Amino acid sequence: MKLSNKLRRKIDAFSSKENFSGSQGRVLHFILAQNNDVFQKDIEEEYSLRPPTATELLKKMEQNGLIHREAMANDARMKRIIVSDKALQYKDMVIEDITSLEDELTKGISKSDLDIFFKVIEKMLRNIS
Repeated sequence: MKLSNKLRRKIDAFSSKENFSGSQGRVLHFILAQNNDVFQKDIEEEYSLRPPTATELLKKMEQNGLIHREAMANDARMKRIIVSDKALQYKDMVIEDITSLEDELTKGISKSDLDIFFKVIEKMLRNIS
């Protein structure tokens, strides 16, 4: 819980210097890192968000001009999330912030310890799913 709170504050501090929140920065990073189309359900699954929470987050990102949603030709209910030119300007900054945080978090921790940590976390997530 302490780690989660500290991480949230740290990530929020990264993005508060710009025009979007830490949550929006995390989602933006996720979208930018994908090679395939991204939909709201992908955001919900990646961040364990309920649909109303994801909807609000994406609406705010649209209002901030970071994304827009485009209806799919075969199903208008499915809306692909597309990053705006404005969001692309932040790409390097967002990736640099996340990378530096990962480096800070894992400093002094061996690869084998990290592998065990992630293995345990995955098992815990499966246990509560």
